[in-house]
This record gives sequence, structure tokens and C-alpha cells, in this order.
Amino acid sequence: MKLSNFLITAITSVATLFSIPTFADTSTLPDLNGRTIVAVTENAYSPLNFIDPETGDGIGWEYDAFNEIASRLNAKVDWKLSSWDTMIQAVKQGQFDVGMDGITINEERKKEIDFSIPYMISQQFMLVRNKEDRFSDHTEFAKNNDLLIGAQPGTTNFYVAVYNVLDGNENNSRIQLFETFGASVQALKTGDVDMVLMDASSARGYIGANPGQFKLVGDPLGTEEFGFILTPNSDLTPAINAAIISMKEDGTLDMLNKKWFFDYNN
Repeated sequence: MKLSNFLITAITSVATLFSIPTFADTSTLPDLNGRTIVAVTENAYSPLNFIDPETGDGIGWEYDAFNEIASRLNAKVDWKLSSWDTMIQAVKQGQFDVGMDGITINEERKKEIDFSIPYMISQQFMLVRNKEDRFSDHTEFAKNNDLLIGAQPGTTNFYVAVYNVLDGNENNSRIQLFETFGASVQALKTGDVDMVLMDASSARGYIGANPGQFKLVGDPLGTEEFGFILTPNSDLTPAINAAIISMKEDGTLDMLNKKWFFDYNN
């Protein structure tokens, strides 16, 4: 399946997955009366959030989406940065109101924090160097003990690598750990690892930003839903959910997908 077709199909189906009131008229959305929402991201997950190479500012799909959410809710955004490994705990403790970093919604995380409804649905694919010919799917990859995976600890990419590609051993030496997702992709580019698992949206971004460097091989290895994380029992959750639905209905999500996954070149 082509990534473009997958993204369009998946994201346009978000609203149908949940029994949530729709808001075709944005005037019916909650009014937060100019409230400031403290939002946090990492700036290391292109094209969802990353540093503009020309200006040094944080940009990406999630920046645009959440700024639009705040605008529709009559709120302001105070943007902050955090590393991935501390973000969930920081939001849980109320240091930030909302966090985003291509965070997969799962039951374990739901025990710690609140999630919005999904703003994007994607799948895990194998990103490899463009000239890679030693394997064409995850089964062939697993059989060759010389091949290494680059991953960020605690992420969906890491767990899919452990349980869907390898033997279920989280200490498997074939998984090379990196502090940021971007560092694992750089290691792939330089030949220090041989494969990085990546959701479809980010894969499209990295392939577009690095012409002739990368490609995808094999079938998707898992489906994941991305959501904004919020402090438990946050009063912002229903308002953000309503704004996401309104952006789906009026085509704003489709516009952002086109801008960041197809048109953007850095």
C-alpha cells in the first residue's frame, strides 16, 4: 500500500472510531477564555516536530495542529521542550498541560496519563538505506545475526523491534539504543545500524528530506494511534477532542497532512 493512500485512509477514519459528538460549526466548540496551555514536545521527530534548519525554530505537523486547536478553543500556547524519556512523567506530574511526540496510545500509558482521541493513525515499517539488498522483510532480517536495529528506548518502535522482529528479549544486543529518534536515523544513514522501525508518517518525512538515501521494505509490522498526552483528569481533554473532530470535519487535518508529508522539503 502506498504511504500516501494509507495516510489519507487512516486519518480520515479517526472520527468514525469514537462515539464523540461532532462540531461542524466551530462556534459550538468550548471557549477557554484566553487560557494559556503549556505544551511540550521534543523537536526530534520529523515531520511531526523538529527544528527548522533555516530559522532554528520548532516546526512540524504537531506544532501546526496544536496551535490550530488552541486558536479554535480561544487559548494560547506556551511551547516548552523536553526529552522523550522524561516527557510522560512530567505531564503526569502537571509540569506541562499537554505533550506530543508521535506518542502511541496504549493501555500501559493510559494508567499514567490521559490521552486525547487519536489525531493520526499510522503503522510501523522498516526504514533502510536505499541500496539495501540483504533482506526484504522482517523474517529475513531476523535470520541474519549480523544485522542491527536502531531504536529509542521506551518507544513503540523499540517494542515492535523486540517482539515483532526479534526474539522478545529486551536486552538483545542486536538493538542499538539512541537517546533520540533522529540519532537512530543518522546511525542508519552512516551504516552503524541496518534498519530503523518507523511509523508511516515519519518515514514519509525522512525519505522526502533525504532524497535517494532511504526506502521502506516489507509489510507493516503494527498499527498505532497517536494522541496528545494530558495530566490525569485534565479538563482540557474534552475540549481538545472536540477541536480534533472539528479539524477532521472541515479538512484541516488533510491540509496538514499534505503540507508536512507531501509538500515540505527542508
